[in-house]
Amino acid sequence: MTRESSLADIFQIGYYWETKILLTAVKLDLFSALRGQSLTVNEVAGVLDLNARALELVMNALVAMRVLTKEEKVYANTPVAERHLVQSSPEYVGHLLLLHDAEWSHWGQLEQTVRTGRSPVTQHVFETNPELGAHVLTVLDRIGQGSGQGLAKSVPMHGTVRMLDVGGGAGTNAIAFCLEHPGLSATVFDLPQTLKVTKQHVERAGLEDRIHLQSGNFHVDAFQGPYDLALMSDILHYQDGRVNAALVKKVYACLNEGGRLIIKDRFLDQAKTSPAWTTAFAVHILVNTECGECFTIQESRQWMDQAGFRVVEELEPRAMIQGTK
Repeated sequence: MTRESSLADIFQIGYYWETKILLTAVKLDLFSALRGQSLTVNEVAGVLDLNARALELVMNALVAMRVLTKEEKVYANTPVAERHLVQSSPEYVGHLLLLHDAEWSHWGQLEQTVRTGRSPVTQHVFETNPELGAHVLTVLDRIGQGSGQGLAKSVPMHGTVRMLDVGGGAGTNAIAFCLEHPGLSATVFDLPQTLKVTKQHVERAGLEDRIHLQSGNFHVDAFQGPYDLALMSDILHYQDGRVNAALVKKVYACLNEGGRLIIKDRFLDQAKTSPAWTTAFAVHILVNTECGECFTIQESRQWMDQAGFRVVEELEPRAMIQGTK
């Protein structure tokens, strides 16, 4: 049974203060200034050209948030900040947090969006700010490598020779599948600016001869094929149900007989009230995409049935569904 929220819980949920403090520190590159050393507020303010009095309040809050430490008057990064919030670190995730900060103004228009049903945005950051989009793709690739490997190991691949990754981003899943299955070749289909990042990751993995990059808009441009397996991972929520139904039908047409489509996404339960993170993510999608939304497994199953898939099965509860042609 779920516990009813207390008044204290409601107040805690309503405080966005810590979020903005952290995002601002990342935007100011505060953690890079502290890389590998301990400094006073005045020293950090001098390095970053900031107001020392205001900076001290922010840094004290970051200590309370356990991302900085303070001994006497000297501050330092915690190990997690040193690892993930310093720009020169190979595990830096700040670009993803910078994306959240760039979306801050959209969240400020949530009330108006609820009143009108219209999102405050018409283009995604990958179109409006390709440089930030490229950095975010790299962070998402790093985060997704573990899940990509797990997916590649869990999906049966007997007889599968050619794979299509629709909206494959940095190529994380295509690379994982090709590394796990030596006889497999893959095509990553995505926007031209995205594939510039994909190309770098494919070359770094040494898979240029097995992973083909096809640029285009998957709503209007034709897929090459036929394929034995198609993957649609975390792309459904960027568009509405009508568009997704058409895309599933389009993928069906490029599959061999017996070919499979796997859809992996953040699905809601049938009542659309859980999982809790996904219900909040659905609101995020509302204010940060033009017409995106989160869906249920049942809705995805319906798109597959309408497209003509003869067998449709849920591979992972509220996470992955497969259709066989």
